[in-house]
Amino acid sequence: MPIEPPRPRLPPLNALRAFEAAARHESFAAAAQELGVTPAAVAQQVKSLEAWMRRPLFERLSQGLRLTPAARQALPAFMRAFDDLGSATQGLRRAASPEELRIAALPSVAQLWLQPRLRGLRRQFPHLEVSVTALEQPPSFVREPYDLAVFYLGEERAAEPAPGQSLSDFVERRPLEPDALFPVCSPRLAGKGKPRLQLSALSGLVLLHDGTWRDHWALWLDFAGAHGIDARKGPSFSLYSLALEAALDGVGFLIGRRSLVQPLIDKRRLVAPFEAVMPAPTRLHVLCPKAARRDAALDAVADFLSAAA
Repeated sequence: MPIEPPRPRLPPLNALRAFEAAARHESFAAAAQELGVTPAAVAQQVKSLEAWMRRPLFERLSQGLRLTPAARQALPAFMRAFDDLGSATQGLRRAASPEELRIAALPSVAQLWLQPRLRGLRRQFPHLEVSVTALEQPPSFVREPYDLAVFYLGEERAAEPAPGQSLSDFVERRPLEPDALFPVCSPRLAGKGKPRLQLSALSGLVLLHDGTWRDHWALWLDFAGAHGIDARKGPSFSLYSLALEAALDGVGFLIGRRSLVQPLIDKRRLVAPFEAVMPAPTRLHVLCPKAARRDAALDAVADFLSAAA
């Protein structure tokens, strides 16, 4: 009677996933953030894979991690494999729930740019269940369950990958109109009968800052030629919407993005009291998967959002 010996098993998928993320970032902490676990959990999974391999995969250094030559050689194949797995999962999700549409956007964009357009979007596509998630960074359409995204990108970001993303993450980018930066405030702060203020008035004003775009005051002051003004002074807010609410309440002056504040200017809830209008270094982009991974519904919604700008 023939005896069939037990077949050796591959290492657990979670261990391989932890290795791929840690190797791609060369960091247990960054891999943990991506995977939604603790750095200790990533380290333990990698350690179990190293035990299965009976070889180290990383050199643990005081400054971080360094891949061994064997691990570095294997990484591209692992990245392709997990990209393919993610793509297959996304395809299954779209096929099983074609009526669901998931959009990711920067928090300020989700609230101030996308939200006002959702009513028209739902009216145009009544069969779709549209959901919106606020993210700080553009998602990977290969590995995260999103169909479209709206983010500010510069030309260099539009041509290069985000840190830790593989080439298959690259998507079709639809740049919207060029944006502009300029200070805005409540009409009562600008003063009655004074539609424009002099740059010298800035020295006595409260400057409001958004934590993400903390450098915008410095950029605009340099562009406007307003020297000798401390661009760092004034309160900072973790969300642009909070800083904008402070400006609406008359607390101070905020650098506005035309794409976000123009409706409030049109309603005369905000005014732009200075002449200088600076071209923004970034503009809104509608991001969608590569054409081979899109269906007609995604194309139509991406067209709608591009036209809605």
